Amino acid sequence: MSELETFKTMPFSLEAEQAILGTVIVDSEKFADVATLKEGDFYLEQHKQIFAAMRNMFNESRVIDPVTLIDTLTSMGTYTEGDAAKYIKLLVDLASGAANIEEYSKIVRDKAMLRALIEASRDISDLAYSEKGEVAKAINFAESKIYSISQDKYSEGLDKIGDVVADYVKLLRMLEEDPDLLSGTPTRFEKLDRMLVGMGKGDLIVVGARPGMGKTSFCMNVATNVAKTTDKNIVVFSLEMSSEQLVSRMLSSEALIDSKNMRTGNLSPDDWTKLAEAASVLSKTNIFIAPNPNITPSAMKSMLRRLGNVGLVIIDYLQLMHPDIVTNNQVQDIASITRAIKLMAKEFEIPIILCSQLSRATDKRSGKERQPMLSDLRDSGSIEQDADIVLFLYRSNYYERNEGDAPEETNSDYIVADCNVAKNRHGSPGIVKLAWVGKYFKFMSISDEFTDESSEN
Repeated sequence: MSELETFKTMPFSLEAEQAILGTVIVDSEKFADVATLKEGDFYLEQHKQIFAAMRNMFNESRVIDPVTLIDTLTSMGTYTEGDAAKYIKLLVDLASGAANIEEYSKIVRDKAMLRALIEASRDISDLAYSEKGEVAKAINFAESKIYSISQDKYSEGLDKIGDVVADYVKLLRMLEEDPDLLSGTPTRFEKLDRMLVGMGKGDLIVVGARPGMGKTSFCMNVATNVAKTTDKNIVVFSLEMSSEQLVSRMLSSEALIDSKNMRTGNLSPDDWTKLAEAASVLSKTNIFIAPNPNITPSAMKSMLRRLGNVGLVIIDYLQLMHPDIVTNNQVQDIASITRAIKLMAKEFEIPIILCSQLSRATDKRSGKERQPMLSDLRDSGSIEQDADIVLFLYRSNYYERNEGDAPEETNSDYIVADCNVAKNRHGSPGIVKLAWVGKYFKFMSISDEFTDESSEN
């Protein structure tokens, strides 16, 4: 295809591009309204260069007007002074009402996305015709390309620092007006949220514990807490339990009905009332459960893309997952899975909670030495490496009861559990005390007074 044919057929709006540049030259303050545009959003090379010069001036807090812009373009070697002056004058003459600049910006961005779609289609077509690699990989490549465009995240691969600086300055201005803008998704466990500052976008949060410590219950409690306060979709990939088993636990936690009575159906009239209320609350949330024991990371990504509007993902649990490519080496398989999940969290800009089993080494230790540590993460050091946050759940009474010892002194309604923030990429580690009510499969926050007393046990 010749350059002339490309010029004729590739989508772009000459008028919108010129109107944006001309308006900024006339009113320098208007650059802030189009700062989210990138050089690559402009189709004509000369417009890319002019916009790049404007961004440099904006980052340096310089006023953009015909004289200063011509000087900048000349010093950059983009134009000779005479050529720059002629085209800048043309842009000023073509400048439209400043009130329309955001609409022009949308036109330019839409045209850029159409061009990106054309390029992505060519890449997908080339890969399909080549017949190289596995079909699943080709489909994942195609989905990834289209998804990135649909989410307005198309990138040519490199971020120029000037673009990033301008975007960050704009973000700081927004933060000044709304300090909670960057707060992560809260777990609704108050002390834990203070330590984590919520679960951040793109965070991989590993929850590790020995069997029976309540890691599934903890994750489902978080899922319910988040789902009740957002219209985002919460997705639970359950590789061990059926949907019915998870829902039974969730209803028990939400309604505060003894799980034993839930399993036997031995419910009092009051229990039925509480159950109806809990069922109504949960039914209004956007929680989706995928009870597939054979799911792979690429299959997860495909499901999340189709669902859309995802706010949180929970995977229960890592050691039951299947890698996209099996190596027959457990350590390598786990490493490839954790890396894929971390990249998934980053791509979708959501927190992902990943449950993980711990090695039996914890059971061989005694007393306080049984507290889990990062080296106890089972099968691979990549879990610790890829995780942004690692939480360990631990209850000393679990071992005391199993060994026939007298359990530690506890409140009659709940047992004190440790939520050990062993790794926190965004802050300090530490231990948060939670209340564990086993009959409800429920973790809860407990008072400062009780936490202080219990920590001495």
